[in-house]
Amino acid sequence: MATPLLEIATIRHGYNGHRVLNEFSLALGRGRIGCILGPSGCGKTTALRCIAGFESIAAGRIAINGEEVSRPGYVLPPERRRIGMVFQDYALFPHLTVTDNIGFGLRLLGATDRASRIREMLGMVGMESAADRYPHELSGGQQQRIALARALAPRPELLLMDEPFSNLDVDLRERLGLEVRDILKQQTITAILVTHDQHDAFAIADEIGIMREERIEQWGTAYELYHRPATRFVADFVGQGAFLTGSVLEDGRIGIELGVYHASGPHSWPRDTAVDVLLRPDDILHDDASPLQAEVLHKAFRGAEFLYTLRLPLGGRVMSLVPSHHNHAIGEKIGIRLELDHVVAFPQNPSGVSGQGSGVNADGK
Repeated sequence: MATPLLEIATIRHGYNGHRVLNEFSLALGRGRIGCILGPSGCGKTTALRCIAGFESIAAGRIAINGEEVSRPGYVLPPERRRIGMVFQDYALFPHLTVTDNIGFGLRLLGATDRASRIREMLGMVGMESAADRYPHELSGGQQQRIALARALAPRPELLLMDEPFSNLDVDLRERLGLEVRDILKQQTITAILVTHDQHDAFAIADEIGIMREERIEQWGTAYELYHRPATRFVADFVGQGAFLTGSVLEDGRIGIELGVYHASGPHSWPRDTAVDVLLRPDDILHDDASPLQAEVLHKAFRGAEFLYTLRLPLGGRVMSLVPSHHNHAIGEKIGIRLELDHVVAFPQNPSGVSGQGSGVNADGK
């Protein structure tokens, strides 16, 4: 197996006796784009600063391209790590032109090579016409492109991005996120970003780590995190959905208001264990011919679709994405049916501690 370009093994870090990272681990292969995703204050940016070498670690190790760059008592300086950094506020030098900003990290190159690399970077981000402009003359999206070009100009081994789109409006951040992914893939750049916005993570990253309480709770693709969350916290944090109360039956089957399902994932829950079963909006289909009726409680227009919140006959609530030409009124009852082949369940835990989940497959009834 190839050595990961970035390897973080059980690091620990804290400030003034307050622990921020504990048993924090991840591995990222060359050319892959990773993301650390989590709520504000969970330690995402601190993890990035440890990777960059701005912070020391109290335990564990960090290696880049097989070279150990951090361990207790040793920190390789950031300028020797061959990393590029894109900051949340872009951090462009206001008194320098776009050309000089991009060329700032190329001072060891000769004039001809430096000018050639700057032209290449301007072309890569589609900003050739802005070469002689200053940062204050650029829009937020343009400034972000220049910040990316500056970070990539010295050909780093690893690119780090700290909430790179948080200052942009929704439409621009989505469009720019896709552009940044295309650029990184075209250049075969290994990168890791931190964000609290799952849309940014899904648009850019190949692999995503959900962070909670000082560590990565689950690492996987967006599809895996959405359809196979390992814990209740991940299920709540990623995507939208609702939980229906259920109970473990004989042979490991699980019964909920909408049917009975047979567990395919490993679990040791005894019979009559109360569980919560996760249903995503795309699991609940609108069907006028269905005898199962649900009451519309809330609706959110999303252009091509409505996101309906529905109340089932026995009081359970689910969500459903329905094409927007089905414009139902609040209080109206509509036909629905459940269509899925994989469900995730979690044992109910009054203490609020995140429980481990189990995948279950539809068994019919």
